[in-house]
Amino acid sequence: MKYFRKHLKLIIIVLAAAAVGFFIRGGCETRQKPEQAGISQAEEIWTCSMHPQIRQPRFGKCPICFMDLIPVEQQTEGAALREITFTEEAIKLMELETSLVERKSVETQISMVGKIDYDETKVKYITSWVPGRIDRLYVDFTGIQVSKGDHMVYLYSPDLISAQTELLLAAEAKKNLKSGSSEFLVSSTEDTLNATREKLRLLGLSAKQIEEVEKTGKPTDHITINAPIGGIVIEKNINQGAYFETGTKIYTIADLSEVWIQLDAYESDIIWVRYGQEIEFTTEAYPGETFKGIISFISPFLDPQTRTVKLRVNVENPDGKLKPEMFVHATVRSKIAMSGAIMDPNMAGKWICPMHPSIIKNAQGECDICGMNLVTTESLGYVSATLPKQVPLVIPASAPLITGKRAVVYVRIPDPNKPTFEGREVVLGPRAGNFYIVEKGLAEGETVVTNGNFKIDSALQIQAKPSMMSPQGEEKPMPPGHQH
Repeated sequence: MKYFRKHLKLIIIVLAAAAVGFFIRGGCETRQKPEQAGISQAEEIWTCSMHPQIRQPRFGKCPICFMDLIPVEQQTEGAALREITFTEEAIKLMELETSLVERKSVETQISMVGKIDYDETKVKYITSWVPGRIDRLYVDFTGIQVSKGDHMVYLYSPDLISAQTELLLAAEAKKNLKSGSSEFLVSSTEDTLNATREKLRLLGLSAKQIEEVEKTGKPTDHITINAPIGGIVIEKNINQGAYFETGTKIYTIADLSEVWIQLDAYESDIIWVRYGQEIEFTTEAYPGETFKGIISFISPFLDPQTRTVKLRVNVENPDGKLKPEMFVHATVRSKIAMSGAIMDPNMAGKWICPMHPSIIKNAQGECDICGMNLVTTESLGYVSATLPKQVPLVIPASAPLITGKRAVVYVRIPDPNKPTFEGREVVLGPRAGNFYIVEKGLAEGETVVTNGNFKIDSALQIQAKPSMMSPQGEEKPMPPGHQH
């Protein structure tokens, strides 16, 4: 009897344990049912936005990068090939940010380096127009500041004597004409006198010197050469006492009241540069001081070694601060229109000289310096007026995913009950600061993803749909499972 009671207690304990296990197991199964927990079947799959091969049945950390997993929602039948839908919870976890596609005047800043050079149009040579000998150099060394008309060289030339003798004979012949002389004789004598004067002028004598010879009636075998312009003597090519031939270069004078800035612009920056555009630059010698100039020439050739294009800038230098060979750091600020033209209100609808960019007029005419016909600024790459249709369509620089061949953006489709995004290939223009100009593929008012677009692209790759790296999608979707 005691044996029976002992075994009965053991049987009761086993049955009780089985009952408790049944209820516990049944309760867990009940709690894990998706319908009762309010979780859809699609939400049971969680993946990593950086490693789409990671697929787990519950929320957790990625075993590779330890980022929070995000839920994957199954797409409904008939969804577009490039579309993907997320839950609101998934969007919060992905930290998506969006921005409107808008028309906006964006400005870019191009930086260049270069150095100061002489203005070639303001460099003059003092040469001898007759052979002879230099008896005196009034300027003995380079770097001297001279003014226009200052005496520079005193030289001896026997060739001047014969030319002056002809002048004196012609002047004497005119003086000896009788009052009753024929008109032909008077005219020919006057022409001969003028011809001898012109000959002496071409030999280097000034009008005052020629007049002095006629007045004194004595020829001179010396001539003084004066400075043709004011400036700095930058070269002295001959010494006092030396003999020379016709055309020998004696001095080189440069007028530094205006200088050139020679700059190098990269190939990718040429679209932002135009003839006649204003430019700012600084120098090492005057920190904190900004100078301005006008782009006067853009080289038609690209340097194959440096991949740069030469620019030339005209700069006023009345104080002489800017000196040749100084290094400069220059900046160009430009706004570009849809057609690639530069938007500059100061140049819109104006007329400009193709040789002298400082000559800008409101109406057609001629250049005040060279007499050339002015051309429209539109022919040089400026827009005629700032119209709404000329303002470019732009998106933030973080919106497109660029592979080198293609650019993909993700556009949010308006649907308040179902957040859906569409992948779209676009054609981009140049980058302007923090924006890209859109040439094709987007419309004004659309919304693009600016943060989290890589996560959307990863989700499309998980579903074997067209993405940035796989424009055609995959033939077979990736099988589910925890794959590394």
